Amino acid sequence: MAGLRDRVALVTGAGSGIGRATALRLAREGARLVVTDIKEEAARDCAREIGPGAIALRQNVADEEEWSRVMSAVAGEAGRLDILVNNAGLGIPGDPETARLKDWKLVFAVNADGVFLGCRHAIGMMRDRGGAIVNVSSCAAFDASADLCAYGASKAAVLQLTKSVASHCARKGYAIRCNAIHPGPTMTGMMRTAIEQAPDPVARRRAWLDPVPMGRFAEPSEIASVVAFLTSDDAAYVTGASFVVDGGMTAE
Repeated sequence: MAGLRDRVALVTGAGSGIGRATALRLAREGARLVVTDIKEEAARDCAREIGPGAIALRQNVADEEEWSRVMSAVAGEAGRLDILVNNAGLGIPGDPETARLKDWKLVFAVNADGVFLGCRHAIGMMRDRGGAIVNVSSCAAFDASADLCAYGASKAAVLQLTKSVASHCARKGYAIRCNAIHPGPTMTGMMRTAIEQAPDPVARRRAWLDPVPMGRFAEPSEIASVVAFLTSDDAAYVTGASFVVDGGMTAE
């Protein structure tokens, strides 16, 4: 990907799944990585896999003070921030009739507040030099799931916030691009565990794949490839856009 070598990239939720795959892909393209996760050891494991120069930090993205701490560490270690991938996310089952308010608030704190805080802090770091922000939403922003109402609503909020950030930065004359990706069912460790621990794993797997015309799960590396494109100079005229990566699930 054009222009990624030596750029400083921060990836949240990088301990596993899409976040880890994204961090590894950006590193292969030559970026310098700062990886964070609420599970510090998972972040450190990711940094070890990337190799020398990668920085691992514990971060609860819903905590504003922790964003300040992480950004101070990035500034101290690298002197700048070129790329932010707001990947950390959370889903708690619950339908609109029985979902608990505390679960709703927690999902929004991580999925919406965390992305807002990341964007706000990144704008401050990137304002003078420019940069690229990618917010990881979900195809759930478009196709509602009755038993994941908080998750879908929070991911729809990420979509709208992405457009606001993109418009604001462009009109201010900041060379900061902001885009969203919307993954479909992806075979992360969390997905694999959810299927294996279901009362009927075969039925659970089928329930995920039946709506997907391509008939398979995405691999985390396939989602990471889209992120790499959006953070590169190949996407220099792309901002405020939504990239659905769901095997055609929302096309029908």
